[in-house]
Amino acid sequence: MFCTRKITETIHWVGGNDRRLALFENLFPVPNGVSYNSYVILDEKTALMDTADPSIRTQFLENVAHVLDGRPLDYLVVNHMEPDHCSGIAEIMTLYPQAKVVGNAKTFQILNQFYSIPQLAERSVLVKEGDTLSLGSHTLTFAMAPMVHWPEVMAAYESSEKVLFSADAFGTFGALNGTIFNDEIDFDRDWLNDARRYYANIVGKFGPQVQAVIKKLSALDIQIICPLHGPVWRSQIPYLLDKYQHWSTYTPEEPGVVILYGSMYGNTENAANVLAAMLAEKGVKNIAVYDVSSTHVSQSIAESFRASHIVLAAPTYNGGLYPAMEHVLLDMKALNLQNRTIALLDNGSWASTAAKHMRSILESMKNMTILKTSVSLKSALKDEQEDVLKALAGEIADGVLNTQR
Repeated sequence: MFCTRKITETIHWVGGNDRRLALFENLFPVPNGVSYNSYVILDEKTALMDTADPSIRTQFLENVAHVLDGRPLDYLVVNHMEPDHCSGIAEIMTLYPQAKVVGNAKTFQILNQFYSIPQLAERSVLVKEGDTLSLGSHTLTFAMAPMVHWPEVMAAYESSEKVLFSADAFGTFGALNGTIFNDEIDFDRDWLNDARRYYANIVGKFGPQVQAVIKKLSALDIQIICPLHGPVWRSQIPYLLDKYQHWSTYTPEEPGVVILYGSMYGNTENAANVLAAMLAEKGVKNIAVYDVSSTHVSQSIAESFRASHIVLAAPTYNGGLYPAMEHVLLDMKALNLQNRTIALLDNGSWASTAAKHMRSILESMKNMTILKTSVSLKSALKDEQEDVLKALAGEIADGVLNTQR
């Protein structure tokens, strides 16, 4: 049985949802599942915008067949060659022998790496920056978006209905629950955290490339954004673009403090909690505390993209840095996080080196301000260290509260 929805009278969502998937890319927990979006445009010619993941194969093919309603498929536009969006190419080409595949030079290079499709060359339409494809009253204009987040990625803008097919850009984790549009959901409450986590971990490294694409798109009148994951945007597009502007320039989304701590026996955790209480006493309201051992690294990364100030609290381990904290820091570096204020707290019973290791990683990153005040525990927080912890809390609070003003 088909499950489709109209984006407009001539553009249809033909995607599906996977709520069984535990790890996206076999890395990132997706407790709310994930959607795989695909779209059909009906005109004098028909076009399918990307395919879908094998997990929704049957639903996807039924959806496409229902919308086409016996018509041939003329074009398959491949905006992104990642397997969760391209795995249906061979089958679509078999089911619809008239269809031609539209992509750029990198698209076809990667397509041939994944699949062996007979007569692909004869059925290929090669496009480059600014090229157009007429379907009748609809015209697609192609904009290359290399490294957002693969080298072949492109977007397609349909000018008559002002619709942007944005590939993985503007996507999010989370299955769609029948309500596929942003104005049918409470995005801030139910989706923003997953959208931030998706951006920070999947696209976060490529901020300059995202900025280049945003600059291209700024010249277009975009009324609808159709991403390959998550809700379709038909309102509040400036809100979405503002989020991407913050994330892609590594500008803190809001003033606040994220405390990331690692603790073996609870002593570093206790110091993190005491510091959080001191911050609250000083008027800081936006405080979040996470145990890096039990919080997935993708959430720690997302929170680091959100907040202006980060506290890293960790014990020494094997003469180095607590492994879970090292994982978080190396991910921050790999994803190009910058423009944050960092406070350090470490712990060591006989040779405390954690702060040195954290500082070394942070100093190899861009535009990270490390506060001069730091706290070093020897096994447990002692009463005589209250003043230095208060001083650290004061320095952090001053920075956050001054940003809020």
